[in-house]
Amino acid sequence: MHDSLSFVVSACGYGASANKGNVLGGALGAKTGLLVYADGDVPGLLRQVGAADLDRTVVMMRRLYPGCEIEECEGSNLCDGVYPQKGTAYAASWPGVDVIGDQRVMIDVPSQLPEHLVAASIGRRLVLHAMHSVVDWLAFAVWEDGHLVRSLSLSPDSGIIENIGEPLPFERPYWAGDRPADIVPWPGEEEEPYALPFHPLDLGEDALRALCGFIQEGRPQPDDVDADAIELYGFNVRDLNGPDPAEQEAELRRAVEAMDPPRFYTLSPDGSLIERDGL
Repeated sequence: MHDSLSFVVSACGYGASANKGNVLGGALGAKTGLLVYADGDVPGLLRQVGAADLDRTVVMMRRLYPGCEIEECEGSNLCDGVYPQKGTAYAASWPGVDVIGDQRVMIDVPSQLPEHLVAASIGRRLVLHAMHSVVDWLAFAVWEDGHLVRSLSLSPDSGIIENIGEPLPFERPYWAGDRPADIVPWPGEEEEPYALPFHPLDLGEDALRALCGFIQEGRPQPDDVDADAIELYGFNVRDLNGPDPAEQEAELRRAVEAMDPPRFYTLSPDGSLIERDGL
């Protein structure tokens, strides 16, 4: 399992973690924690949405976050709102499709998504998409009418964490070896084979496009969902039985202060990394 970034599983905090990686490649800034409930094809439904109804969205939030204090805050959009800061969720509900962006859904084992979240998908499709570029981790899953049909979670440090169901069409080129990972070794280190047959974040972008209709990084396609134009409401979400946010923030600050000074590298013309001073 992953060894940094961990959250407690509860009715309001679903759990997440990610490991450390040291191989460059893939979508370097891509991070998602996304749930989508839909009455059919998600990309097709998202292409048709207009402004979401706030009252409808609040009802959805209260149903999906039992035992939590929910307070409206500044919103975002589908492009920027798929990875909110901890304690915040971005969401919108329309007839036929509901979207939630929240770090709490970034779980290593998608099949362990809390039961009440899966139960809310009865009669619908549920898509989970989570990735973190810092640690080269990807997880996605699809439920149909409350039944898990596909789940994949993997990273170079942890390997394949979960692999349930048959690969979906967008995955097949990766498993067939047609999308190998590019490796840039650290200075002074020999190139070693990548731990996976492909880079998780490359697959993650294709998964996001196939399952939700848009991407975080890469070249947009003409029929991609215009994620910038889809507005999401913002909510501060606090588990009334969970840890104090101020204590968590202080703990994180202490951990950052204990870290070694950062090291900076630049890519040379021959593809090697050269250490440099400062930004």
